[in-house]
Amino acid sequence: MTTSSRPLLLADALLVDPAAGTETRGGLLIRDGVIADTGPHLTAASVGPDVEVLACGGKVLAPGLVDMRCFVGEPGYEYRETIASGTAAAAAGGVTTIVCQPATDPVMDDPAIVDFLLRRARDTGIVHVHPMAAITKKLAGREMTEFGLLQEAGAVAFTDGARSVTDALVMRRAMTYARDFDALIVHHTEDPALVGEGVMNEGEFSSRLGLGGIPVEAETIMLERDMRLVKLTGARYHAASITCRDSLAIIARAKTEGLPVTASVTINHLTLNENDIGSYRTFCKMSPPLRTEDDRLALADAVADGTIDCIVSDHDPQDVETKRLPFAEAHPGAVGVETMLPAALRLVHAGLVSLPALFRALSTAPAALLGLPGGSLAVGEPADLVLVEIDEPWVLNRDTLRSKCKNSPFDEARLTGRVAATFVAGRKVFSLSA
Repeated sequence: MTTSSRPLLLADALLVDPAAGTETRGGLLIRDGVIADTGPHLTAASVGPDVEVLACGGKVLAPGLVDMRCFVGEPGYEYRETIASGTAAAAAGGVTTIVCQPATDPVMDDPAIVDFLLRRARDTGIVHVHPMAAITKKLAGREMTEFGLLQEAGAVAFTDGARSVTDALVMRRAMTYARDFDALIVHHTEDPALVGEGVMNEGEFSSRLGLGGIPVEAETIMLERDMRLVKLTGARYHAASITCRDSLAIIARAKTEGLPVTASVTINHLTLNENDIGSYRTFCKMSPPLRTEDDRLALADAVADGTIDCIVSDHDPQDVETKRLPFAEAHPGAVGVETMLPAALRLVHAGLVSLPALFRALSTAPAALLGLPGGSLAVGEPADLVLVEIDEPWVLNRDTLRSKCKNSPFDEARLTGRVAATFVAGRKVFSLSA
């Protein structure tokens, strides 16, 4: 990825550095694609004529987002998303790094597929792209992939995407294997037997709608099993999508015991609840399902206190043919990489999460977890940045989304806060005013 040859000063911004936990009014100087200096002393008058100056007018300047759960359709599902369209959507959402899921066709269980994705990302992407490889071949949950070869090819972690590894022996072996390679296991914790024919959260609302319910135990039982296996193997483990209060207690207990466990929540589970399904809105059909308002508030508190480490978009484009169906038959999943930050700012405006805590979960924590650069405004870090007009009200029109598919649960939602510009290695890859 090329970088701008001329130094750039982003002047008069509110510098939010989640790594340092600070909010400072000042400027940030970019030179050769990295952060060269920051602080109140950097103004338009303090730099030479060779420096390009962008007046930020008090907008928030923070590290670019690192989204560790984002589906792009290459190879095999280009009609849903390509790297070009997916990274364009990411840039518009302030996301400077996406980590792709392995549920492609063919499945990303071979070093050649990882190499293909990285080459396509180099040629067509405008933000950083990294692959997660499969834990098991063809995501079938039976035979492990070659972690060492996949890691060598460029895989940053291992997951079976939206599928759980139900066989405890296979999972134990995978964790043991991962421990030996210091690899991260990212697991979707949902027991398919307990999910059964369920399509939404089990409770009074599912009964009223006449839809099959999925109990929280489908998640907690699998999560409890995994904690036992982490204790047995010592593997680094990340719960891909926590959705309920009961699971938070399990994660908190594991952390207290000193286990190498971390967890994510999707932006959908953090800002929506089961009632948003309303009159069978298929755009709100997710896997795992949206839970209760009590669960949602517990998840927000967990982001604030660090029990939840990361927020992910769970970007999962679905075309009209799979969404314009009766609720029970429609595919789960929603686009989200472009709307993740504006939706997450609802938590800040509601006083539930501070700005540094929010960006820590959106940027610093996932970068550190995956061993990727970024997530900080420190001097010497890559100039992967997002500029945000935090108080700007707007209404989302799904037709303006950059993704190939438009299945957004935030369609026509009133949002406050919008990405004004995104920089990758110091190069502007998105501007709202352009």
